[in-house]
Amino acid sequence: MTPRRLLVTSALPYANGAIHLGHLVEYIQTDIWVRFMRMQGHEVHYVGADDTHGTPVMLRAHAEGLTPKALIDRVWHEHKRDFDAFAVSFDHYYTTDSPENESLCAEVYQQLQKNNLIATRSVEQFFDPVKQMFLPDRYIKGTCPKCNASDQYGDCCEVCGATYGPTELKNAYSSISGAAPVRKASEHYFFKLSDPRCEVFLREFTQNADCLQTEAANKMKEWLGESGEAKLSDWDISRDAPYFGFAIPGTDGQKFFYVWLDAPVGYFGSFLNYVKKQATQGQSIDADSFLRPGHTTELIHFIGKDILYFHALFWPAMLKNAGFRTPTKIYAHGFLMVNGEKMSKSRGTFITAESYHQQGLNAEWLRYYYAAKLNATLEDIDLNLDDFVARVNSDLVGKYINIASRASGFIHKYFAGKIQDPQQSTASAQTLLRHLKAAQSEIAQHYEEREFGKAIRQIMELADGVNKYFDEAKPWALAKAGQDSLGPLHEVCSTALEAFRVLTLYLAPVLPRLAQSVSQFLKVSCTQWHLIDLPIAQQRNLDEPILPYQHLMTRIEAQQVSALVNVNKENLKPTPPSTAQTSVTATTPNPKNKPPLSPPTEAPLIGPSPTASISIEDFSKIELRVARIAAAESVTGADKLLKLSLDLGPLGTRQVFAGIKSAYDPSQLVGKLTVCVANLAPRKMKFGLSEAMVLAASGEGPGLFLLSPDAGAEPGMKIK
Repeated sequence: MTPRRLLVTSALPYANGAIHLGHLVEYIQTDIWVRFMRMQGHEVHYVGADDTHGTPVMLRAHAEGLTPKALIDRVWHEHKRDFDAFAVSFDHYYTTDSPENESLCAEVYQQLQKNNLIATRSVEQFFDPVKQMFLPDRYIKGTCPKCNASDQYGDCCEVCGATYGPTELKNAYSSISGAAPVRKASEHYFFKLSDPRCEVFLREFTQNADCLQTEAANKMKEWLGESGEAKLSDWDISRDAPYFGFAIPGTDGQKFFYVWLDAPVGYFGSFLNYVKKQATQGQSIDADSFLRPGHTTELIHFIGKDILYFHALFWPAMLKNAGFRTPTKIYAHGFLMVNGEKMSKSRGTFITAESYHQQGLNAEWLRYYYAAKLNATLEDIDLNLDDFVARVNSDLVGKYINIASRASGFIHKYFAGKIQDPQQSTASAQTLLRHLKAAQSEIAQHYEEREFGKAIRQIMELADGVNKYFDEAKPWALAKAGQDSLGPLHEVCSTALEAFRVLTLYLAPVLPRLAQSVSQFLKVSCTQWHLIDLPIAQQRNLDEPILPYQHLMTRIEAQQVSALVNVNKENLKPTPPSTAQTSVTATTPNPKNKPPLSPPTEAPLIGPSPTASISIEDFSKIELRVARIAAAESVTGADKLLKLSLDLGPLGTRQVFAGIKSAYDPSQLVGKLTVCVANLAPRKMKFGLSEAMVLAASGEGPGLFLLSPDAGAEPGMKIK
């Protein structure tokens, strides 16, 4: 396979707001694809930047008493913090307010001008007589000229979907000052998108170049119209002072590039800065081979479907006629819905990346859930918060992590942490491993084609097969059967851990941090795709034990998600009035007299007296499950505790510290069925994390008695 050379970008987040979970759909989608391509041995350069220019940034900076440059510097660090928290692996993250970008914008403009694709004409716009500035479309509101809906923006109606010019609005007003705007003429600069040269190129680019998804290509055809219809309009690329951006060459600082011209050029500006920094470290990258035509490199853009018009029409036409290379692929995705609806601040479902991280939620839970939902189309995806909890707990923890937690306990207890060579296993074990490894080509194809949901489903089906193999072998029974069964027990658990290694490699693009943890646990690399066919025995000395099992990933508790929703509602609480009067809305902290929201506290161990009543709703909150004690051992330094590993069937394995040492010999508990509280909040103890509670009966006299279900009950069954 010839390695591909790829320059990959995600759309640039605007420096006027926080990163939220809707944004993260795109960055996680891109990152999974980038990580997979790196695992395939391709040369990948993934660059991004903050989109920093425009009137909104200028006005927000003014409202906060900052210079625009101070504001965008602060926001850059906030955005970078959030991307790092969610393991988005940019090779370089930059800003569009850079000398590289300014130079490139000037070059693009001057080349278009040289090719007679820049025109000037007088434009009548709305002007705010109070603020003494021309108003961008989004800062003009009024009544829709089509359906008469009130409070609509100056470029489109959110009620009927109509598009129009701001001067067509009825009863227009400035959303900055509230004043009625006046019409005022100004000379503007236009990119002549209607030029026949652009039309001919764009028809070929959007319909025959295999650059766009089918749905996107069809939309471009609709916008382009039939040949000769001339549906494309020239594109206004200038704005008047005051404006935060790059001055257009030759205009004496009175005209500025519209942000949508310099923002996509910022992809290249970020890449050039990255190339310079790599050069200082002795790494040479031929920038022209990625930015100019005539090379075998690829330019890949990941974007939301709402900005297809800019990326599939304006951007490639501008590049083509300015002497730069055009995109190889433009991959668009749909929007994020939360619980089947648009994200809502009032419901607490307009969730910021920072709040997710601050609530202690694992970023890889969300990466997994998004991957399970994503495909190669423009369909919207839904973050159903109940499904989020159930899917992560059932699939990721209950099926995948469960394999390692179940097998490693036996390996350490009976075989000093050493696994055997799976090549020496019986036919059933060999068949299982061959089946797992034979899936790599199909899973790889799913990743490359961005069909992440298909990849996840196939991986989880494989995990089901491993768990079935493990359950049918009954290692707890083998352990109980004595010395003659230790050989089969060693084989079953070693095979399970080899299978776990393969599954980890398949999931590594989605769960990079977990893959690193598994690499340390098994003492082999779980991040290099070409090692899938190379078993543990061929990567290291099997006399060296694996590490003792530590929790690789915990379950999501429903109360964690509830706290996340509540804290995002909390951000809506009004703040005390400020002495600074402005009509610009900015993100504000909670009132100072409002105590910070605390995470849910653990339920007290001592409940109400026997005479106190509870409702059926209270009782229904307790989730009682049948559990099989898969392992039991004394706890060094604890007089009363036993450490239990509970097998809850499809819910996976839980670690519990139970105060039953005075009543039970650990060896007598293995294989015994009992009852546990499965939804008790994990409790951090001196000796480790206790993730559930087993139920026992006691009276005023001596004696402690574990509860056991009747014959026929199976691990994981719910007690009603």
